[in-house]
Amino acid sequence: MSFDYLVLGASAHDGLNIWDILATLCFFVLLLFLLKKVAWGPLMGIMIQREELIASEIEAAENSRQESVRLLEEQRDLLKEARTEALAIVENAKKQGEASREEIMTTARSEAVRLKESAIREIDTEKERAIAAVREEVVSLSVLAASKVLEKEVSEEDNRALIEATIAKAGEVN
Repeated sequence: MSFDYLVLGASAHDGLNIWDILATLCFFVLLLFLLKKVAWGPLMGIMIQREELIASEIEAAENSRQESVRLLEEQRDLLKEARTEALAIVENAKKQGEASREEIMTTARSEAVRLKESAIREIDTEKERAIAAVREEVVSLSVLAASKVLEKEVSEEDNRALIEATIAKAGEVN
């Protein structure tokens, strides 16, 4: 065999070489069978695993998204409740402040009335004491004046009767 035969191949013959075609076809089928046994099975197993992994990741992502949406709604509800409670607390504090203000005002008014009445009673008491002191002074002066005018000794009984009459007349004048 010469180099020309290898380079030129089948074209050096005048016809198709059936044996070459059959050998190529057998090698091709054998190669396919070996590829199916050795490479195709494991490759398909890897592809199926990859498909399952992607499907589970998609499902996990969807579950995570749904959980996030649920948690977001829950947080919104909690925030709404917190705002409502805060408004209620503020409103309650305003009401308590108003009630305390009214109570303080009522107490202050009552205390003012009590102090005024106490002052009036004290003034009346002092007025009575002053009137009594003035009466005593008037009695003393009257006795002294009567003694001088009469220049005689007046009995204690007469003196008291005279004083009582003078006080009664002084009380009518006021």
